[in-house]
Amino acid sequence: MTRFNWSDYFFEFANLASKRSTCLRRRVGAVLVKDKMVVATGYNGPPRGIRHCSEVGCIRAKGKIPSGQRHELCRGLHAEQNVIIQAARCGININGADLYCLNRPCAICTKMILNAGISNVYFIDDYNDALAKKIAKESKVNFQKIKTEK
Repeated sequence: MTRFNWSDYFFEFANLASKRSTCLRRRVGAVLVKDKMVVATGYNGPPRGIRHCSEVGCIRAKGKIPSGQRHELCRGLHAEQNVIIQAARCGININGADLYCLNRPCAICTKMILNAGISNVYFIDDYNDALAKKIAKESKVNFQKIKTEK
């Protein structure tokens, strides 16, 4: 029996969280980890009490908005935003936590990550957002693309 390494283990949680997403374009999950324990999960979707894109359609698709642009034109929050908000709702201190997410965070999420005090961001797939990459490179936070064993 082969045992998962820590990265693969936490990415499994992120993948599982993504399965709750109702986004019609991209399903993304994220988890916050402290001391090798999952402390919060998130996925992309609309705020509480708001109908899902799967019910009302995708604003971005209707407007032919390319991926990586005009993030404010969406009913949903990104997985990274939701995982930070979930931790805050539960009173969990995430300063120094690690974030595992399926995609490289966008510029908006990157700025939230920096202000939340997250230390490391691990992701599997890249995301076409030049500003996010520039902000991440300038920061002291470690952003690292990971190749999973699975």
